Amino acid sequence: VLVNNAGALFDQRQTSADGFEMTFALNHLSYFLLTQELRGVLVAGGTASQQARVVNVASLAHSGGQIDFDDLQFSKRRYRSFGAYAQSKLANILFSNELARRFQADQLPVTSNALHPGFVATGFGQGGSAIMSLVMKLIRPFAISPEKGAETSIYVAISPEVEGVTGQYFSDRKIAKP
Repeated sequence: VLVNNAGALFDQRQTSADGFEMTFALNHLSYFLLTQELRGVLVAGGTASQQARVVNVASLAHSGGQIDFDDLQFSKRRYRSFGAYAQSKLANILFSNELARRFQADQLPVTSNALHPGFVATGFGQGGSAIMSLVMKLIRPFAISPEKGAETSIYVAISPEVEGVTGQYFSDRKIAKP
């Protein structure tokens, strides 16, 4: 099982050491690279009766995302932190679905699914601007615990009910429409 779980939102446009916009690099390209690096291990670990699983933690924020292939890096247009975050989480779902398609087409014993963990009470959004920190403090009482937030990830990663299910998006341990 590989669970890709990263999420950060940056107030100002930043770039990674490789020169990629930081939100896209952290929230999406890291999933892509780690999954590709572990592909052989995943394929070798899966069997027809118990497939290996790739689980990509996305976010409901994906619904506000739009992939701008002419400007993935937000270098030509005004940087919008939530727009960059939403784009990265939409990319997680599209990547997850394409992985599922490719694993199936190659008849490999690996599934790929994405999920929304819920609004989880973590340090997400803290350490940013004063406005971002204030907003996160105000909405934090409505967040679920980290333990509750992990439930859907664990369910998709190990539940026998999800064996063989691929190319899906989950929320609250149920298949949902992204």
